[in-house]
Amino acid sequence: MEKNLIEITTLCSHYEIEFSFIDALYQTGLIQIVIIEQDQFIHQDQISDLEKMIRLHHELNVNIEGIDVVFNLLEKEKALRDELNALRNRLRLYEND
Repeated sequence: MEKNLIEITTLCSHYEIEFSFIDALYQTGLIQIVIIEQDQFIHQDQISDLEKMIRLHHELNVNIEGIDVVFNLLEKEKALRDELNALRNRLRLYEND
């Protein structure tokens, strides 16, 4: 699992962001941080979401609370899309009879 982790200091220097931004995302619950021997890491699966959050913050000046709202709405939209697909599949079962 450790090979799938990326150190936060590396991310901060690569994306040219402050650690306080990462910490604020963590405090809000938008990302998960893994601590191993005093070093903090983010799992590589979270990188795409982190990049979206960085773009929202820097390019659109969206604050942390706004980013939280955007990601909650995106989650709800995905759940509704999944539900719609499931209902369409069930409807097809009845249409084929």
